[in-house]
Amino acid sequence: MKRIKIIKSNLGIILIVILSSVLNFVNLNIEGYSNTYYSSAVKSMTLSLKNFFFVSFDPAGFVSIDKPPIGFWLEAISAKIFGFNSIGILLPEAIAGVISVILIYIIVKRSFGNISALISALTLAITPVFVAVSRNNTIDNILLMTLLLACLALLKAAEKGKVKLLLISFILVGIGFNIKMLEAYLVIPAIYITYLLATNVSIKKKIIHFAIGTVVLIAVSLSWAIVVDLVPASARPFVDSSTNNTVMELILGHNGSERLSFSSNAQNGGAPSFGGQQASNAHQPPNNSSNKNSSDNNKVNMSSKMGNENPPSGNMPNGNIGFGGGNQGSQLTGSFGGETTQGFARLFSKNMLSDQIVWFIPLALFGILAAFLKEKLTFKLDNDRKQQIMLWTMWFVPVFIYFSFNTGTFHPYYLTMLAPPIAALAGIGLTEMWNLYKEGGLKSWLLPIALLANGVVQLLMLSYFISSSLIIIILIALLMIFTFVSSIILIFLNLIKRKKEGVNNLELLKVKKIFIITAFIGLLFTPMVGSGAVLFNELNGTIPVAGLELLSESSKGFVMAGNNVSTNSKLVQYLKANKTSSEKYLLVVANSNSASDIIINSGESVMSLGGFLGSDNIISLDEFKQLAKNGEVRFVMVSENGVQGGNSSSSISAIMNWVKANGKKVASSEYSNASSSGNNMHGQNGSNGQLYDLKAYTDSNKGK
Repeated sequence: MKRIKIIKSNLGIILIVILSSVLNFVNLNIEGYSNTYYSSAVKSMTLSLKNFFFVSFDPAGFVSIDKPPIGFWLEAISAKIFGFNSIGILLPEAIAGVISVILIYIIVKRSFGNISALISALTLAITPVFVAVSRNNTIDNILLMTLLLACLALLKAAEKGKVKLLLISFILVGIGFNIKMLEAYLVIPAIYITYLLATNVSIKKKIIHFAIGTVVLIAVSLSWAIVVDLVPASARPFVDSSTNNTVMELILGHNGSERLSFSSNAQNGGAPSFGGQQASNAHQPPNNSSNKNSSDNNKVNMSSKMGNENPPSGNMPNGNIGFGGGNQGSQLTGSFGGETTQGFARLFSKNMLSDQIVWFIPLALFGILAAFLKEKLTFKLDNDRKQQIMLWTMWFVPVFIYFSFNTGTFHPYYLTMLAPPIAALAGIGLTEMWNLYKEGGLKSWLLPIALLANGVVQLLMLSYFISSSLIIIILIALLMIFTFVSSIILIFLNLIKRKKEGVNNLELLKVKKIFIITAFIGLLFTPMVGSGAVLFNELNGTIPVAGLELLSESSKGFVMAGNNVSTNSKLVQYLKANKTSSEKYLLVVANSNSASDIIINSGESVMSLGGFLGSDNIISLDEFKQLAKNGEVRFVMVSENGVQGGNSSSSISAIMNWVKANGKKVASSEYSNASSSGNNMHGQNGSNGQLYDLKAYTDSNKGK
């Protein structure tokens, strides 16, 4: 009987957790290896503890990936337990998504009650970008889970004034730093300001607590980086996307300053350049190939300024990922976040960011106003409700500004960082607006106006896709009937003077509550359908997005491009058949994406000369010659169009030119099927790449 009561009292959150689990787990295997750059690293990490610790991209430990380890440690452990497959790789992200829904429920409930918590959990669970990232191996939702735990500890610290809880919060943010580096610090303003304004601790103690906490934060954040940088370079992989083979430079450079810019958009919308040349289309790098099904489909092509999600060579189909550039099947414009027009309207405009996160932003904004009015918020946060409102507000506002104005490197799925504060503020705001609505007066107009405003924004989003599917028309009709009609009725009811009889007031209140619920339900349909579309559509492994774009029949082939690897099997067979005992690397290629498929399918090591971007100077020509003399490298794939991804003066260019001068061409019939000419490995085999054999050079230099 007691168990039944517990289930009944928690039925709401149980149903929401089930919903989140369905969205995150059902048909997860359709995602294949998702982001193959990361999956290659996971494969390599399962093969040795050294690879595991250094997050090595390849089994031989030649180069790492350009991210910190913790998220990928979880993926590697999962793959070791459940097998190296789609489920094994993606399970940690899917679980993290569900846990995040539970955490936001717990956090909001402790101060604002069950209804606010349920609304918050539900809105988070069906936010399209949150669902998409939960089904991908980009590790952002593992970071979110960690940061939500940090927020829970912070709120308890602010409420009780205990430094131990504050330190736990800082430790968790430091762990988050070791998941996605500086992205974790987006919550730092919320943590510092909330604790600073809490009244349970004196200013003197707060300063001491902050001093200790900041030291702990920095120590935990840089712990792995310091250890890696102290290890001799010869004893570990090269740190990918760094200029001096250190994690510290990676933090400050590629994953730091390159991620942040508020300068005006360039003529090409802030698109990055390729080796100093501006790209007219961020999906069209130099040396393009017609490769449609290679693992380049898992990396959108950007310059050396782009994150590891973007490769230096190859194309998406038609240079598109399902929402960019006005190509066939495209509904939305843009190729990456910084390319879209900056401004407060960025997330609401018709671009690649549009339908990922905006669905409950108006409710969150009105929710902030309502919460400030209802709780009489001042600079003294003297109770847990005020502290929590400040926490979510200071998480939301800086991150919203960042995504609205940043012209540096960011991708649509980074918007999942906005999902928790929006969900929490929507849940808290709705209940606070309901309380103000019951009180009457000028403040009572906030609720119907907020519902109408949110309906207008959703209608705007739907208008961007009105010609793409009949489902859009149905969703517009549902929104109009449920939200707009109900909101208008609420406005009308608000005009009716309250009768003195308590019974009549109570009955009128029940009627109003019905229409509020109906209006809110109307706001759930579209994001729910957009998120639910992931159950039937394979997402793009490189840039996972859900939402209305997935409902467009013409764009399905673009949004689900190439998560399942399609290596030229004849090439792998030829390389394995001719591999000598001294060979350390099965193949040498220009960049990591050219190696992903082979590593995933064979577990063999492939040397990526220039790392992910194909621009890192990892090895000199003299060092490469020595490897060739020793027989450690034999086969090299050289692009017919020149060196991909690197500068013409780089060591990669020198090595490739030397290979062409000293290696022997291998007949394409030996390693490439004519039928696979359209499926070449990043344009580096078959008709767009030439395989060279260095065995003759090795034999002629034996003993020298």
